[in-house]
This record gives sequence, C-alpha cells and structure tokens, in this order.
Amino acid sequence: MSKDITRRQLISAAGIIAAGTAVSGAIGAETDQAAKPQTIKVIGVSCSPRAGKTTAQSVRIALKAVEEAAPIVETELIDLGGMNIGGWTGGAKPEQAELPNDDFQRILPKLQDPAVAGLIIGSPVFFRTMSALCKAFLERCAALRTTRYMLADKPVGVLAVGAFRNGGQELVIEQIQAAMLCQDVFIVGGKPSAHQGATLWNNGAGDDITKDAFGVDTAKLLGARVGHAVMKLAGYGDMK
Repeated sequence: MSKDITRRQLISAAGIIAAGTAVSGAIGAETDQAAKPQTIKVIGVSCSPRAGKTTAQSVRIALKAVEEAAPIVETELIDLGGMNIGGWTGGAKPEQAELPNDDFQRILPKLQDPAVAGLIIGSPVFFRTMSALCKAFLERCAALRTTRYMLADKPVGVLAVGAFRNGGQELVIEQIQAAMLCQDVFIVGGKPSAHQGATLWNNGAGDDITKDAFGVDTAKLLGARVGHAVMKLAGYGDMK
C-alpha cells in the first residue's frame, strides 16, 4: 500500500479529522451532561408542630441560601406542623415494622425522589432535646434504608431554634446529626462559622425569626454550605 498522500487527500483527511473531533467533542459533552442529574433538589424539613412559625422560617432562610449559592438547585420545604406522624414501631429490621398509615406515607415519595441530593432538617428545642415530631420523623426515615441507603453520601445540614440564645440548640443539632449518620449521609455545617449547624433564637418578637440577625446568618451559612456540597458532589466542582 502506497504511503504517498496527495494535497487533496491531505486536505480531505484534515477535514474528516476536524469533523470527527467536533463530533467527538459534542458526544463527550453530551455524555458529560447526561452523567449529571437533570434535576438537583434540596429538601428542607421543619420538624416543629407549629406550622409556619420560627423553625419553618429558619429552614426557609437556609433553603433560600441554597438557591443563591447554587442557582440550578431546586428547593422544597416540607413543614411537618399539623401533621400526624407516629414513631418507630419496632422490629429487628425496617421492613419488619408495622408502620401506621399516617402523614409520613404522604411525604415519603418526596424523600425517595432520586433528584434529592441533600437535606436541611430543623427542629425547635423542647426541654434540651428535639421535638417529638422530629424524633418520629427521623425514626420513620428508616424506610429510606430498607433495600438500600437512599440518602447515602448526600449532604445534610441541621438547624435548631431555641427560646434562649444558649437554649440547647447545639445539643439538638448533635442529636439529629447522630440519627442521620445511621443513613450514611455526609454531615455539613456552615462556614466560615456555624461549623456545627445553624443556631437560632426565638426571642419572643412575635414569632419573627428575622429579629435574630446572628441566628439568621448561621442559617444562611448553613444553606450556602449545603448548596456548595451538593454541587460539588454532583460533579460541578466548587462554587464560591
């Protein structure tokens, strides 16, 4: 076979190579795009029995910070206030428990959505511990680890609202974080401060959490950190 190549053949070959490179690049870009989830969502859960009050407000602030830090991320608030959610009913394995037919069954599909890439969980402080509603919610999340750990390797941020500046918020945050570690999640806090989570104070100003400027800032830092973590884990790199 002759190794001689005419100018016309060379030009033709160069055109083919260029076209092939362009197609390859386009396919590669499409592959990279396909590899990334089409929808990325962060769900916030307010575990206060008082719907729409300071805990829900705080979670909403954190979710807003997620959107600002990672604009392509969708957010949704699940306010458990007014819902009837029973706790864990026992059983050596999650699938063996007899679960009540309550409001948790209604929100479970939202948590099972493959688009969910992170969570922000908030609870009020009651007697230096999380609310009973929060405890029940965390126990019922056992449904998310029956066949596989659906929340594994997903970032989770936690916030707590107390009646005093130092009213047990960090204790509640630790309790929720400990429970969520059973889901194999990544626990994140806010930075450059609020490393453990967001601590807010309902100082009695008409149930308006925005009156606590310091606490609101911790919620914003927490939300931004969750947003950055979600994007990085989704393959978009650091977003600052």
